[in-house]
Amino acid sequence: MFQPPVEICFATNNLNKLKEIQSLLPEKIKLKSLQDIGCSEELEETQDSLEGNSLQKASYVYDNYQVAVFADDTGLEVDALDGEPGVISARYAGNSRDNEANINLVLEKLTNAQNRKAQFRTVITLIIDGVNHQFEGVVRGTITDERAGGHGFGYDPIFIPDGFDCTFAEMSIEEKNKISHRGIATRKLVNYLINSFD
Repeated sequence: MFQPPVEICFATNNLNKLKEIQSLLPEKIKLKSLQDIGCSEELEETQDSLEGNSLQKASYVYDNYQVAVFADDTGLEVDALDGEPGVISARYAGNSRDNEANINLVLEKLTNAQNRKAQFRTVITLIIDGVNHQFEGVVRGTITDERAGGHGFGYDPIFIPDGFDCTFAEMSIEEKNKISHRGIATRKLVNYLINSFD
């Protein structure tokens, strides 16, 4: 379908996400940021699902900048909170997108909760030549009673993935990428791109 090297824009202003995904991409896939393509506007997330938000962001960039693009949306879905914070994970405690306040609210709502099971879910939408494809990654785990670790971002300090005894925030980027929701979805994206090369 296309020849390497392929340039693709990752539709995010989140430098942590950019750094994580760059570490997963092969050299023949050249990642560009929103800044690289001259996009300075805030991409809206007004849909009621992760699938809808990732498609909304990717479509905006594709329609306005005519570049191959992918966008992601990620949510923490806590069983005892009926899937909250879910699609509003970044704004759970308000529009300021305050990670600490978001974590505090989750821990507060889970006070004395026996079921602390949760999952991180990422949906990536890729648009190339006007055709979109979606890739999902899910990792199950448990919400801790208190923060642990200084790496990562978002809810990483309170999420222990199944099969481990440390939080995402206690792992290196390399360790986290091997098992994370975003890593799983990104590998699906990368495999699709590699298999699409002539």
